[in-house]
Amino acid sequence: MGHDARAPRPAGAATAGEDLDHDVEEVIAAVLTASRLLVGISARALARTAPSLTLPQLRALVVLEGQGPVKLAALAGALGVNPSTAMRMVDRLEAAGSVARQANPGNRREVVLSLTDEGRNLVERVLAHRHAEISAIVAQLPVEERAGLLRSLRALTDAAGEPPVAPRPAPPPESAAP
Repeated sequence: MGHDARAPRPAGAATAGEDLDHDVEEVIAAVLTASRLLVGISARALARTAPSLTLPQLRALVVLEGQGPVKLAALAGALGVNPSTAMRMVDRLEAAGSVARQANPGNRREVVLSLTDEGRNLVERVLAHRHAEISAIVAQLPVEERAGLLRSLRALTDAAGEPPVAPRPAPPPESAAP
């Protein structure tokens, strides 16, 4: 039990399958650590910009920003929640002035959700804070490490089916201000 996962194993001490399992577990641990870092960055960006907004609500706003106007079922699917959970979230975001509901021009019985200007501005400010903090961390990496990190992160997001985010220039300092 007291085995250090990073300690080298003596030659011949493990089979190839055990080494593979060990490598997979190390990758999982590294991804979980990186995930904790990124969630913390997002939480700090929210705390500085919109303390009453939750991380799931931010995710909904980011989905609406990226996908444009969508029906409730599509938003729920993108968030991985059931439609009633998405509806409660939309109710709160609409009350806060971040989301608008409109009748679907193609089917007036359906409602389409979109960001308001206020919601779009909020997403921009939160993402600007997040961008600034991630930028500061990446700047600390040696240049030769960045290419490997880029390949690894792309492989991870591709394996998960996560659509890529286009690189954006750093936001101007005034858009990152609270």
